[in-house]
Amino acid sequence: VQLVESGGALVQPGGTLRLSCTASEFPFSTAIMRWVRQAPGKERETVAEINWTGASINYADSVKGRFTISRDNARKTLYLQMNSLKPEDTAVYYCNGNGHWGQGTQVTVSS
Repeated sequence: VQLVESGGALVQPGGTLRLSCTASEFPFSTAIMRWVRQAPGKERETVAEINWTGASINYADSVKGRFTISRDNARKTLYLQMNSLKPEDTAVYYCNGNGHWGQGTQVTVSS
């Protein structure tokens, strides 16, 4: 099983990023998928969750209205569009599903 995240970067406050997570050897099309982040010294936080059809989506209050989770089951890829980024969004972002985790991608929001 492999979940591979990409798209993390250093970005200025107010900027945008799009994270991707590509799955292999994994039943992606039937899995509830999540983006989870962890900042230094802080608890892990589930940022967004999407069911297998994309019809049920939930966001953490801290990102509502700024982040959008989506998926492409044919490409076995999960996305997180992040707009209006804030310094407090700085964290390692992980892709999670069916108990499996990716290696994470670093997002740093700083001027």
